[in-house]
Amino acid sequence: MSGPKPGFSRRAFFGGAVASAAAGAAIGVTATGLSEQAANAQAGGQGSAAGTSTAAGETYPFYGEHQAGIQTPPQDHLVFMVFDVTTTSATELQVMLAKWSAAIAQYTQGLAVGTVEPERELAVPGDTGEAAGMGANQLTVTVGFAPSMFDGRFGWAKYKPAVLNDLPAFASDALTPEFTGGDICVQACASDPQVAYHAIRNLARMARTTATTRWTVQGFGRASRSADQATPRNLMGFKDGTRNIVGDDEFAQQVWVGADSDQQWMTGGTYLVARKIHMLIETWDTDYIGDQHAVFGRTKMEGAPLSGAAEFDTPDFAATGADGKSVIPANSHVALAAHENNGGTKILRRGYNFTDGIDSVGRLDAGLMFISFQHDPAQFIALQQKLGSMDRLNEYIRHVGSGVFAVPPGLAAAGDYYGKALFA
Repeated sequence: MSGPKPGFSRRAFFGGAVASAAAGAAIGVTATGLSEQAANAQAGGQGSAAGTSTAAGETYPFYGEHQAGIQTPPQDHLVFMVFDVTTTSATELQVMLAKWSAAIAQYTQGLAVGTVEPERELAVPGDTGEAAGMGANQLTVTVGFAPSMFDGRFGWAKYKPAVLNDLPAFASDALTPEFTGGDICVQACASDPQVAYHAIRNLARMARTTATTRWTVQGFGRASRSADQATPRNLMGFKDGTRNIVGDDEFAQQVWVGADSDQQWMTGGTYLVARKIHMLIETWDTDYIGDQHAVFGRTKMEGAPLSGAAEFDTPDFAATGADGKSVIPANSHVALAAHENNGGTKILRRGYNFTDGIDSVGRLDAGLMFISFQHDPAQFIALQQKLGSMDRLNEYIRHVGSGVFAVPPGLAAAGDYYGKALFA
């Protein structure tokens, strides 16, 4: 392990590192060609013609108790990227995380980091420019650390939460190395896909000598809801996220890590589970509607439980039909995942649909980028062990990618940075 050299002052080092990153951000605010972008972002305007949606000028706060992109109402687009840290220097990792923190503070407010078009022809642009003038578009960026980050390379082993371990194997797994594992995850969500992509692209650029991309998924069409949103649909045509966590009390109970954590730096944070789920679209599309209803335990158009008439009716798992059988099959997705049947356990679902063209045998390569947040990965593990072994939906899906990450709490103010407590 390579760490700071004797006589190294973390305070002096980070004063310079964060100041440097912030200075680069300030250049982006005042650079020629970006002043209109900054003004629009700060005034809540629309930006240029490139960002014409009503959300173009909308921003979410970056600093706060929790990271944005969790309780934030899900936006329409996702870019999820996982990095492998290639350096063995704790100092270089600190610099990267400090730069990221300062940069994300800028991006989420619709501002660039560095100038897009330097005056000197031989100067390299500080910002790639594809989001110039587009505004913030509700961008949020969420960062998490995998169990592998606590393996001793950077002196983090003593800070490893007891609950943060690689996920166990599940019966439904068909995992591929190209979509599994990694050290650090970054979730960028926005109302415009180019704005989300711009943030991820530039963070990857900043990390080039310190970390490399391991895997990424671009998602569209949010497949979860918050309190003020209509329930969206997954690519199987069913509503997804009807009974999602929506209230502050449930977030406190089920999502946020409390002060009783064995690692105080995680208080106010959460744990992210990422699962890339491939849907066997062609097979599903040939199934008759009655069986599709039985697989989910809900109707397709209304989204009502088979025991009810409306989407938000509480499922009655004891209800039986004239034949004496359960109206909601016991092996349906709803019955197996319902908190009533799992000791009250819930997870926050924040998934997105994805499509990657066709696979090697000519089938549609599409599915769900499932992302969940919970105060303990054991919540997801318990549900997935049950679903993986009994869920009828497994006939039509394959879990091909996987990762689990500790998501630290939000940053307090400028100068704070991701993982700061881990370098103490």
